[in-house]
Amino acid sequence: MSQNQNNAIYDLHDKPPFFTWLGLSLQHLFSMFGATVLVPLLVGLNPGVALFTSGVGTLLHLLITRGKVPAYMGSSFAFIIPMASLLKTIGYPAVAQGIISVGVVYLIVAFIITFTGTNWIEYIFPAEVVGPIIMVIGLSLAGSAATSATALNGHYDVRVFTVALVTLLATIAFNMFLKGFLGLLPVLLGIIFGYIVALIVGLVDLSPVSAAHWFQLPTFETFIGKDGFVFYPAAVLSMAPLALVTLSEHLGHLMVLSKITGTDFFENPGLKRTLTGDGTASVVAGLIGGPAVTSYGENIGVMQLSRVYSVWVIGGAALFAVIFSFVGKLSALISTIPGAVTGGVGFMLYGVIAAAGLQVIVDNKVDYSKKRNLMIAAPILVVGIGNFHLQLSTQVDFSGVAIATVLGIILNLILPKVAASEK
Repeated sequence: MSQNQNNAIYDLHDKPPFFTWLGLSLQHLFSMFGATVLVPLLVGLNPGVALFTSGVGTLLHLLITRGKVPAYMGSSFAFIIPMASLLKTIGYPAVAQGIISVGVVYLIVAFIITFTGTNWIEYIFPAEVVGPIIMVIGLSLAGSAATSATALNGHYDVRVFTVALVTLLATIAFNMFLKGFLGLLPVLLGIIFGYIVALIVGLVDLSPVSAAHWFQLPTFETFIGKDGFVFYPAAVLSMAPLALVTLSEHLGHLMVLSKITGTDFFENPGLKRTLTGDGTASVVAGLIGGPAVTSYGENIGVMQLSRVYSVWVIGGAALFAVIFSFVGKLSALISTIPGAVTGGVGFMLYGVIAAAGLQVIVDNKVDYSKKRNLMIAAPILVVGIGNFHLQLSTQVDFSGVAIATVLGIILNLILPKVAASEK
């Protein structure tokens, strides 16, 4: 275990000892599992396939980025509405074509960036824009965490509140007072502690575990239906534009990762490779029956808390996801973790992402006595956190985070350096 210049315990290419490696990878798996399997459950897809594609997608991303970016790929929430609609009306072949088209959009943008370069990124994303956007990425998830931490079947439940609060406090305590090997696993220990409390108060249903088989093959599907290949342009038109939403999330997550690791991923391995990794992961997901994938803020939060940025750990989590997708009882056991526990941990994970944005502002000494900086940050924060979204149809909905990102870019480009009243 070594301390590095970016205050990392295990830096990007450090390989932890075997058992430490297993524990750290399991911590990432537990942190992303709930959200990754929730998407297919809401849409009507097979959770086992979603777990499989998240693992394979992460490994592909690591391969394409040459093992330089510690990003975990999980099921994207941005495509829930069109995927659910297409699955009910046409079937998975249409969903698959939509998901593949999303990946193709990423690949096209990556191809364009090959010729345009990335110098424009620093121009449109200065600290006064990046800081608030990173804060929004974390704080925009606060509402979902609070709902999970207070409600059971749509109704307020004091047991849920209690378990979430205990989970949060336990995670804080583990983070502050443990050291050595256990000090690296505050999130995993917090989840386990919260799960035990949830068991005691009756919030855990273990019947899915007993009903599941030890070996359970995921239900793989393709973009070709029973009657052969049929092209569904409506599927492509309803899902491909939403790639713009996840593209903005991709930029935001890459900014956060660059900040906490002290490495400029826009420069090395470059945005073209990270976008290619994301796009390829979604194309593969569409080819075998999974939902579209995207990088996960939960795992970024885990890295920020643990100060472990190792790509070996992320790769280990991906391997666990692939293995667990075939082990029915293990998948079922993790799926019984109640929202009270994930919500309690989410308060911490999402909060540390927001804190990383605040750190960008502090480090770059952004002066908010200047009106220009204030006029950029204020709308970004409120639009993003309040989810001031643009819904063009029942299937096309640009999130508040996406709108806030675009708004921040535009304001930075058009506002004068100094307000008229300050001259």
